[in-house]
Amino acid sequence: MYQWIVPDEWDDEETTSATDVEEIREKLSIAGAQRTKPVLTIITGGASGQQFKVTKGNAVIGRAPSVELRIEDDGMSRTHARIRAETNRAWVEDLGSRNGTFLNGTRITAPMELHDGDKIQVGRSTVIRFGFQDDLDESFHENLMSSALRDGLTKLFNKRYFMERLDSELKFAIRHRVSLSLLILDLDHFKKINDTVGHLAGDTVLATVSSVLVRAARNEDVVARFGGEELAIILRAIEIESAMTVAERLRKLVESTKITSEGRELRATVSIGVAGYPTTPCKTPDQLVEAADKALYRAKNAGRNRISR
Repeated sequence: MYQWIVPDEWDDEETTSATDVEEIREKLSIAGAQRTKPVLTIITGGASGQQFKVTKGNAVIGRAPSVELRIEDDGMSRTHARIRAETNRAWVEDLGSRNGTFLNGTRITAPMELHDGDKIQVGRSTVIRFGFQDDLDESFHENLMSSALRDGLTKLFNKRYFMERLDSELKFAIRHRVSLSLLILDLDHFKKINDTVGHLAGDTVLATVSSVLVRAARNEDVVARFGGEELAIILRAIEIESAMTVAERLRKLVESTKITSEGRELRATVSIGVAGYPTTPCKTPDQLVEAADKALYRAKNAGRNRISR
């Protein structure tokens, strides 16, 4: 429920009457009553900050590929717990998980009704906050997460979020023996663009190339600004040969993109390093990044505007 705080200066009857305040409180109460969208927000663990809307009657939490809310946590069972939602009410139920499901610190043995603000612990490090939202809550959370997880210029995910996702995706790939590929892209001669045309033009080039990559990527791919003029893409369930095909397609797209800044037409090219599990025998995200980074330098040393693995 929204809390209404009356400023001190409103104590003056001539400023705002008690009736006015009650009318405002009533409106806010009505707004609060319309918070009917059940939402799960991950507040600790590798997926911290992610939000899941329970749009169906049931949502299963676990690490199996088929569940509605997949979380990679070492203590998570494949199908760990279920959220059942109805109008203005919801319940959580453990599905016979190995390590149990905890509601506000207490292990549950039967379905338990959820209330706004309840904390659900699943796995070793994942805590999920349950709550009901309205459109205003949803918009606020999206704006908050956007500012925390995305780069201001390119609107791509930032490096911190990217590395957390890469860690989660690699653990999933290793556990389920599926492929995972990583592309690291570097804008060729980007310093020259800044020095000769100006930083504003450089920003336009970087933002335009980022937009091209996002439009070309699948919904499940993660595109991020890795640092400076370096960008990176996680390709889920794609083996390295197919990743090379994707990289070449992206290279051609960037090369053919017309970029306009203050009346000038600019061109950009990228060099791309490709690495992939299990071809790269890596156990940590840093090892996969190192492999892609070495491939990137091979592409740059070979003349730029090309791909390498």
